[in-house]
Amino acid sequence: MHELSIATAIVERAEETARLHGGGRVAVVRVTVGELAGVVPDALRFSFEVAREGTLLEAARLVVEEVAARARCAPCGADFAPGTPPLLWCPRCDALSRELLAGRELEVTAVELEEASG
Repeated sequence: MHELSIATAIVERAEETARLHGGGRVAVVRVTVGELAGVVPDALRFSFEVAREGTLLEAARLVVEEVAARARCAPCGADFAPGTPPLLWCPRCDALSRELLAGRELEVTAVELEEASG
């Protein structure tokens, strides 16, 4: 399950961010995961629960935004959703598309820190 190594990297990145901004605890980490990224969002959520133990993210919540795959056909300009398995054949003109617009994302988009009490 490679989601555990991805979750560990997310925790490490979020901890670095927290330390750069005063070392507070992390409340929320937001990530985008593309449909074609090869990551199972539920497995990532589970792995995050394991990876965050004993860190500044111990009570943090992982918010996963899933991004649907989209492609564009160069010959006719149509945007379309690739099939399953991902096929980049344009449904409008039947040409092979080489332009994937979305769906391979895997990135931390925000790290929200807990408000300081006191």
